[in-house]
Amino acid sequence: MFTEPQAAAYRPDPQVLTLADWLADPVAAADFPATTLRFRNDRWAPAVGLDGLDEAAWLGHFGRFAPLPDNLPQPLALRYHGHQFQVYNPEIGDGRGFLFAQLRDGAGRLLDLGTKGSGQTPWSRFGDGRLTLKGAMREILATEMLESLGVYTSKTFSVIETGERLYREDEPSPTRSAVLVRLSHSHIRIGTFQRLLAFEEQDQMAALVDYCLANFPGPPPPADAPGRDEPAVILLHQVVERLADMAAGYMVAGFVHGVLNTDNMNITGESFDYGPWRWLPRFDPLFTAAYFDHGGLYAYGRQPTAIHWNCGQLAVALRLLADAPPLIAALERFGPLFNDSLARRFCWRLGVEPQGTEPDLALLAAAERHMAEAGLSPDLFHWRHRAGRNAPEGELGDRLGTYRPAASCDDPLWRAAGPVTNHIDEVERIWAAIDQQDDWSALTAQVAAIRALGAALGPAPGPTGHLSGV
Repeated sequence: MFTEPQAAAYRPDPQVLTLADWLADPVAAADFPATTLRFRNDRWAPAVGLDGLDEAAWLGHFGRFAPLPDNLPQPLALRYHGHQFQVYNPEIGDGRGFLFAQLRDGAGRLLDLGTKGSGQTPWSRFGDGRLTLKGAMREILATEMLESLGVYTSKTFSVIETGERLYREDEPSPTRSAVLVRLSHSHIRIGTFQRLLAFEEQDQMAALVDYCLANFPGPPPPADAPGRDEPAVILLHQVVERLADMAAGYMVAGFVHGVLNTDNMNITGESFDYGPWRWLPRFDPLFTAAYFDHGGLYAYGRQPTAIHWNCGQLAVALRLLADAPPLIAALERFGPLFNDSLARRFCWRLGVEPQGTEPDLALLAAAERHMAEAGLSPDLFHWRHRAGRNAPEGELGDRLGTYRPAASCDDPLWRAAGPVTNHIDEVERIWAAIDQQDDWSALTAQVAAIRALGAALGPAPGPTGHLSGV
């Protein structure tokens, strides 16, 4: 949700230590040849009381990983399993990242600082545990754009170039290296529960459910839901609601995550772990982001089905604690919850007053047909028809004409030559300037433009499945 974060004091609270003996492995960060600060999130650093760090302290904590005061004494690489492209893999875990710290924001929300590219761990398998600088730059762009478009996402907190030369099969090599720090609501994944099921760790599963309910509170199940007082059932209802909303956010944003594996599904419903992502260059339900997704399993139009399937895998894991019927009842809520979120998020981005889920979804369907026929991207469609303006002839125009504006078009952004986009040609242009001239001005300008888009769109619908706004 794009709202200006509120400043707060630094409040360390390493709650994960209550589970750490069986949830994670203590690790050490790589000793990098260099630490050059490339990105510091000065919007979010004040929200967790870390804006007072000077550059040397920032590099020490987020490049050398000196512990933050009264926080985790040593980084923790989390253990989990997961379905990767719906094939179960027990050989995964935090292979190039770790949990560095936990702290609370001003509203009391527990947050994690986790890494990507911080070195090898017991779960690295044959990987080097590193991250390319281009990958870090891409994550900055993904998280900034999703935040502006109202999707509940991790925040890119810090990017530090590390002075190593990396070799990769999917980009020109050698290439530059970086370590990234994310600010996230949680690092507990569906795959975390799957691992406990695989080892039949019933007591640990119950402890993990209790940890999630205590630290990431959400609303109770509906009054008529079977088993609504059972902790495992309560948690599944909350996760289904959160992930249905995340799926809707992706669809309205025109975003393709690319790798919707169960180890990439956070139980707080917060989108994270950005690899081969894309924004739709034109509306196409079969558009895929990952070059290795040969069957289109995670194509744009299949993302809600994939995320629902992942919720089903959490339900399978929770069978260690609960009977099947109450869990199935929770899963069956996904479709209606997704439709409700889709309707409200679509109307918000378009800047029109909602009329109800059914008519709003009919408007969305007409918009999708129009985009497909005209070869438009969702970015261009929403910019062109903001607040119902420029209604085209035909079905879309007829439906749009019945909607009242809910937003203004006074911001200069809506009078520009075109929309702010995060399409692949923009990404490659920005990277070329960095790679060839070490020129970061294009990235700085793109982040500023994306944040201006968020400000022009205004406060987004809050993510569902939580007791309070996040």
